[in-house]
Amino acid sequence: MDELEILKKDWNKKENQNFPKLSYNDIYKMILKKSSSIVKWIFIISILEFLFWTVISLAIKEPEHLTRINKTDAGLILDILIVLNYAVLLYFFYLFYKNYKKISVTDNAKTLMKNILKTRQTVKNYVLFNLLFIIISTVTILTIEFRQDEVLVSKINEAAASGHIFIYYTKVILITGAILAITTGVLLAFYWLIYGILLKRLNKNYKELKKMDI
Repeated sequence: MDELEILKKDWNKKENQNFPKLSYNDIYKMILKKSSSIVKWIFIISILEFLFWTVISLAIKEPEHLTRINKTDAGLILDILIVLNYAVLLYFFYLFYKNYKKISVTDNAKTLMKNILKTRQTVKNYVLFNLLFIIISTVTILTIEFRQDEVLVSKINEAAASGHIFIYYTKVILITGAILAITTGVLLAFYWLIYGILLKRLNKNYKELKKMDI
């Protein structure tokens, strides 16, 4: 049982005169403190996540396939997508920080409830963007690669010549779909474990405010 629940039980025990009674304002301040802490951690974790993936990408040596990508239009598209990704992520970091500052100085319960809902929606949009970016960028790069990469074009021509073009594309689609499904699943599990827990706590605070009818 967390500190807020203990204080609520104490506040509701009207018959017990040995403990100081807590007002709505006291409980509100406790919810405000908890909500502010949660949103702060959302901001910190998003930054750490960004740094983690950046370090990983820099640590991994450039694979042969990436060298081939840079020889086609996919290389330019990939660079544009990376810049776009960084720009959008920076915008989300700004929103997380802005939400944290807003909640930290909130002095009205209804405003706090509104900011909690806004923060939850921002996190959901952040997760959705990351997942869609991976899917869209992968499909875009592969589409260009199959039209311009010499190795892939050669394999496509061989499959077409042998009458196995349908089987070849089916294998490509299934393999790509499986990789995307696994990647998306892992990311969803990570986001659910980290952000999901924080959002659940934030939602609990929102429900407590509604119960107080403030």
